[in-house]
Amino acid sequence: MTYTVTPWEVSGRIDYEKLIKDFGTKEINEPVKNKILEYTKELHLLLRRNYFFSHRDLNLALKDYEDGKGFFLYTGRGPSGPMHIGHMIPLLFTKWLQEKFKVNLYIQITDDEKFLLNREREWNQIQDNAAENILDICAVGFDPNKTFIFKNSEYIKNVYPLLLNTSRRITFSTVKAVFGFVNETNIGMVGFPAYQIIPTFFEKKRCLIPAAIDQDPYWRIQRDLAEVMGFCKVSAIHSKFLPPLSGVEGKMSSSIKETTIWLDDDLKTIERKINKYAFSGGRSTIEEHRRKGGQPEIDVSFQWLSILFEEDDEKLKQIEKDYRQGKMLSGEMKKILIEKLNKFLEEHRRKREIAKNNVDLFMYNGKLAKEMWGKTYLC
Repeated sequence: MTYTVTPWEVSGRIDYEKLIKDFGTKEINEPVKNKILEYTKELHLLLRRNYFFSHRDLNLALKDYEDGKGFFLYTGRGPSGPMHIGHMIPLLFTKWLQEKFKVNLYIQITDDEKFLLNREREWNQIQDNAAENILDICAVGFDPNKTFIFKNSEYIKNVYPLLLNTSRRITFSTVKAVFGFVNETNIGMVGFPAYQIIPTFFEKKRCLIPAAIDQDPYWRIQRDLAEVMGFCKVSAIHSKFLPPLSGVEGKMSSSIKETTIWLDDDLKTIERKINKYAFSGGRSTIEEHRRKGGQPEIDVSFQWLSILFEEDDEKLKQIEKDYRQGKMLSGEMKKILIEKLNKFLEEHRRKREIAKNNVDLFMYNGKLAKEMWGKTYLC
């Protein structure tokens, strides 16, 4: 079994147990979940369902919280285009963490990276994407007094000395080994990892990063530098990938537009995409399905329900049982997902309209935003 997991490519049938060994991370097991439960009094369904499955030093972040030192959160978004349903999942979990631990959150919009990564993208296009993405992020419902959303191209003037100090400590051989850069890689991309590390230095506390595991290579470099520079090694909590509609390999990709569920897809579009493209675990005929039962472990509609869209554990168990026994058909499974997705996206669009009046709070005028624009990070 072969697969690829890098910050820029995820493909193949991913063995998450093997990935933990390959990346040198640790499983989020029951003792870890119980420790989180001590502080949160409940577990987010993304933890209950093992969608967040791996971590680096999460125990240290929790210990710092227990000792009164606290921690802060950091995540980000690359504005390469509009956002799809897969982009929302880590953000929803991050919102839950912020609510439960009452901590600051920094959201980096990597407009610089997306411009450097693809020569076909114009700067104005990247900025338009960033504006739309930021609006979707604001609609998630973060605390505007404890959240700072910033574009790299705007905030660089505040962090440039710190960025230089970080950059001179990272060799080309390191980024080449970690990211696979080649002679044809432009020098902007070679230097970018230093900026992705910078938000982990925004506070003299430990930073906890909720993100998909493909972003982990950045934090390996941070962990080599942090203590020498007077900061804490970063902690991370990693998610799996939302399977694409076409099957269980890889992840939902913005580059395959027709089989992607976008945040602005309406009901008819969702119905068409799910009915036409969602890989089924059903049998060839109704008769065979009734006799042998379905295979929920390969059914994308069931996988999506189990990750996020059916919150009730007992209902999910019943759906799985009925499908395995052939009592529920593939079309019925898809219908459940269509209804859940449409409800989710309708609510998101409602919140997005409200968020149009609040963007400046997150970026410039909120309590944390004002503090951040008043800072200059020196070497």
